[in-house]
Formats: sequence, structure tokens, C-alpha cells
Amino acid sequence: MSQATAIFNLFFFNPQGDYRFSWRHPEAPGKEIYSLKYYAELARKAEAATLDNIFIADHVAIWDTVPSGIPHYANPRLEPLTLLAALAATTENIGLMATASTSYTEPYNLARYFASLDFLSEGRASWNVVTSWLPEEAANYGLDTLPEHGRRYERAAEFIDVVRKLWDSWEDDAVLIDKQTGYFADPERVHSLNHEGKFFKVRGPLNVPRPPQGHPIVVQAGSSESGKQLAAAQADIHFVFMSNIEKGLAYRADMDRRLRELGRSPEHFKILGGVLPVVVNSPEEKEQRQQLIQQLMNDGMALDLLGTYLRMDLSEYDPHSPLPPLPEENGFDGLRTALQIIKGYDPKLTVLELGRLLLQSSDSWLVIGTAEEVAATLSEAFHAGAVDGYNLMFPFLPVDFDNFIDQVAPLLKKSGVMQQAYRPGTLREKLGLPPVVNQFRRG
Repeated sequence: MSQATAIFNLFFFNPQGDYRFSWRHPEAPGKEIYSLKYYAELARKAEAATLDNIFIADHVAIWDTVPSGIPHYANPRLEPLTLLAALAATTENIGLMATASTSYTEPYNLARYFASLDFLSEGRASWNVVTSWLPEEAANYGLDTLPEHGRRYERAAEFIDVVRKLWDSWEDDAVLIDKQTGYFADPERVHSLNHEGKFFKVRGPLNVPRPPQGHPIVVQAGSSESGKQLAAAQADIHFVFMSNIEKGLAYRADMDRRLRELGRSPEHFKILGGVLPVVVNSPEEKEQRQQLIQQLMNDGMALDLLGTYLRMDLSEYDPHSPLPPLPEENGFDGLRTALQIIKGYDPKLTVLELGRLLLQSSDSWLVIGTAEEVAATLSEAFHAGAVDGYNLMFPFLPVDFDNFIDQVAPLLKKSGVMQQAYRPGTLREKLGLPPVVNQFRRG
């Protein structure tokens, strides 16, 4: 089920770290987060440590319509595909993953963007599919309200189907560049789609040849019922939130069942857990870190984050009382994965305590301890089969990343959990994923 070594991704959401207040850390970078130099240095470190991918998450809006009105939520970030195209020129082996929404673009655009990135990186591109859940995102694209949850996922399924057809619209040997005959391509090996569906009407073919990977790797992160079904049907890699091995094994068993029902092999489906790995080498260091976090956090932000996840204005509730009744998942148009996580917390926790937990965990598994303890925890979950690898969601960049690379990575390599050198080939080949047969291939 798992490959010989675990998959490790360097994850970016906020450029200074995974916490929404990471930019306030005394050693956090400043305006250099809008420079190529900053990301290129992190990418070079990640590649020198033989991490598998750089993954850049994204929203297409600023999170700012919140009750407290605190302006520092904005934290604007660079567009990920543009950034990864630049990083393709500064790296050689590490995979390049970018989030792109199916709700606010067209299949033709994204098929072309990721095909181009795959060519520029010599076969290292990945697309993290999201349907987008922030009302601020809908408002940036002419919508008064967020599209209904089920409709977003229905559109996403057709969107991915069209993108895959566009990637296949050129057969692998279609390009001739025959100067004698004057044929740039074999016309019998370039195909129109003439797709007409519920959401899209696309003629094709794509104006980029078939990418080096055939299909750039498709990634999906939603853990709602709709999200899991979309992942089982379409994704190569699935990102999950887990807090222990038992939950990870239960999640995998559920996904394996879905895959088999769809005729897919679980062996060709990689599950990556979100984890915040923090190295502290003494109880005193751990206490100092927690004191710093308490200083950097903002209770207004904690309440706003919880309220945003729940689609509730919590300003009218006592922050020191338990949560009011929560919505049911079936009728919830927000981030259903977050709703599930919040419902899983101790019901005795107060509104403010829950908000603070979310600010510190980002819904992910906080693994804090010595380098030996962090390495042992990650190794145990991998060997147990709970995950095939990890999204490394460092709370503070670059300090937590540097500690992991310098102290934890050597232990994981020594134990055989992390690769010591890159495998040859495209990213799909490096990760042990099967080739994709062109659906238009003759014979």
C-alpha cells in the first residue's frame, strides 16, 4: 500500500508559516516574502534535503469580512502558478504543487497553465483541486453568495474530466515538426473534445501538447462526503487531517473501500496527513515557545476564525461559554472538513478555547518534542499504514523548517522513512504512481 519511503511536502499557505499570526514572530521575514529570492532559498533547502514536493496553497481573496475587523488578517500572497514556474528554473527534482480553484476559472485555462508548468519543470507539476469556500472569493467573481456545496463539487467533477480530456487531446507522438513535409503535427493524433456537459462546453484541442507526465498529478484535500468521493474518483494524492494513528487507519479503510467500488487500486492512491512538526529540545524551550505563541495570538482572530469556519457570528455569544448548537453537515455550505474537526473537540471547551486551538493547530496534527520524538511519531504513523507521507505545515518559517531539516530529516533518512536521493523520471514516476493512458489513443 505504501511506497518504500514516505512522501514529504514543504507546505506554504501563509508565507511566514502556517499560523495566521506567524508574521508576528520576531524572526519572521518581512517584505522579502514577495521576492523570488525568499522562496528560492527555501526551495533549494528542501531539494537539498530531498523533500518530494513544494506545495503552495491558495485563496483567491483576502479574509477580511469578519466581526472584529482586524486588518492584519489580509496577509496577501503571491499567485502560486507564477511562483512555481519561477522555482522550476531554480530546482531540478522537487515536485511543484499549486492550488487552483474549479469554481472561479475555466477548464481550458487550468489545463493550459498546468501543462505549461509541467513542460517548464520537465514533468514536476501537480494541481491541488479546490472548490473554494470563502464568501470573499465568490464576491471577487461577481457572485452575491457562495455556490451551494454540492453544486461546487458537481462542477469540480466535470471540470477535472474536461481538463484530463484536454491534456489527452494531443497524443504523445503527435508533434512531428517535420520541416520537409510541412507538418508540425500529425492531424490524426490531435483531437477535438466537443464536450457539452452541465457546466462546460469546450471544443478543444488544447494549444499545448500532452504534458511530460501525461497528466500532471491531481491532488484533492476535502474530507466531506462529496470531497472524499471526488478524491476517490479523480485524485492521485489525497490530503487529510488526522490527530492520531487510529483515526488515520479508519480514514484509509474508508477511502480504500471507495476506491475499490470505483475499480481503482488503493496502491495507486497516496494519502498524506497534515502535520505541524515542531522541534523543542527541552521543557524550558517548549514553555518559552508556548509563552511566545500566547503573546502573538489574538483572541479576536481566534473568534473570527472559528466563526468563519462555522458560518456563525460569534460576537453575540459569551466567549467563555460552550459553543451554541452547530449546523448539520448536509445543509452546510462552508468548509465541511473544519465542521467535522470542530465537532470532534471536547464539547466542554469554550468558544474562545476552541478558537485558540484552531489558531495553533490549523486543523492539523501538532507533533512537538525533541527531534527523536518527532521522527519516531512520523515513522510510526507511516509504518502503521495510516499515511503514505506528510504535508509539513511548519508553524514558523524559516525557523521550524530549518530545525526539521537539520535535526529530524537525518533521523528519518537513517531509518529509511525519508528518501536519501531522488528517483529518476517525472514526478509521477518518482512517487510510484502509474502512467495515465491517453483516452484518445488509437488501438
